[in-house]
Amino acid sequence: MKKTFVLDTCVFLSDPNCLKQFEENDIVVPLKVLDEIDKNKARQDGAGFNARYVIRILDIYRTKGSLFKGVSLGEGKGKLFVQHYETEGLPHDFDLSVPDNQIIATALTEKAKYKRKKVVVVSQDINMRVKCDSLGLLCEDYVAHDTVENKDEVFTGLSKYLVDEQVVDNFYAGEDIFADKEEIKLQPNQYVMLVSNSNDKKTALARFYKYSDPLVKMYKMDDVWGIDARNKEQSFALELLMDPDVEVVSLIGQAGSGKTLLAVAAGLEQVLGDDNEYKKLIVSRPIQPLGKDIGFLPGTLEEKMDPWLMPIKDNLEFLLGNDRDTVKMYFEKGVIEIEAITYIRGRSITNAFIIIDEAQNLTRHELKTILTRVGEGTKIILTGDIEQIDNIYIDETSNGLTYAVEKFKEHDISGHITLQKGERSKVATLAAKIL
Repeated sequence: MKKTFVLDTCVFLSDPNCLKQFEENDIVVPLKVLDEIDKNKARQDGAGFNARYVIRILDIYRTKGSLFKGVSLGEGKGKLFVQHYETEGLPHDFDLSVPDNQIIATALTEKAKYKRKKVVVVSQDINMRVKCDSLGLLCEDYVAHDTVENKDEVFTGLSKYLVDEQVVDNFYAGEDIFADKEEIKLQPNQYVMLVSNSNDKKTALARFYKYSDPLVKMYKMDDVWGIDARNKEQSFALELLMDPDVEVVSLIGQAGSGKTLLAVAAGLEQVLGDDNEYKKLIVSRPIQPLGKDIGFLPGTLEEKMDPWLMPIKDNLEFLLGNDRDTVKMYFEKGVIEIEAITYIRGRSITNAFIIIDEAQNLTRHELKTILTRVGEGTKIILTGDIEQIDNIYIDETSNGLTYAVEKFKEHDISGHITLQKGERSKVATLAAKIL
């Protein structure tokens, strides 16, 4: 049965291409949604970009016909309508001064006045969905077509591979062991735990490159700028961070899992160490939690970014012997540089080791803007915890970090690992688990 989908504002602000995702069904955009999109268009973040993009798209459809009467969304698609609500038939205590209620009222009008049989409100707002259900309206969450359905499906960078016990012995003996693509699906630079099918305590760690190459034995990484790996995931992370052929590395992990410390240590090793693989270390993170552009803070760029970069500076000071003067000297010389994500567009960054911390607060558009600034000889590290997202327009599956992990996993210039264990302290690990 053909459906009519009534879209909430948050759907457009999270995915500006959402109009293409509803197949042959009709789409209704409430007039109130246009008002809310207009209020967001001046923002300088991902939501602002999406608002401006949506307005341009709707204007293109407007030139093809009447949005009030309905405009075709294309071959094999339904029609697009922009509609307003009518008060007749609404509950007597329905407060129309609330924007969400006006959107719901538009959906009720579609059912009552236009006799549409199956009207479905689409919203990422949980309370909106509860309201709809209380009024007998169908309501669904919105998941972009190119995102995973839930966080448990996000690529982790590590897979278990059940093999005969003799295979594990042969691997340790130095024989070439190949992964069978009929038995296990692996991505370039993915790590594999060979597990004996007769004794699950008998294992071996390996790195996969491609099916035509044998698995490579994994060794524990030690002494990267004085940092030793405390678990297998940290060993995997350090190997990816220190491999110049892996130009894009993503690390996901809970608070205290070591993702930022490992990234900073690897950066210092390759910028200030004997090899000098890169000329400078560039660090940045989103300022999303404040909800304001960096220009609202007083002082120089460094002073404006300072509150947001304190976690990075804490790690730098720890790794440089708690010597603030040394840290300050490297900043003054430009060997360590801070960059505001707000102003990164237009740059071409070469021969640098870039760390983007808290990348889970970036939208897909913002992350694309950052990644397209990477020049020759540059390595970029994305770190974050997808369970701690402050941007209200993205979630665990639609944020820029998750999107990058899924899009890059098939390419051999990238690598990813999800850090499973907290290593900061017993208190931090327990708090992350029980609170």
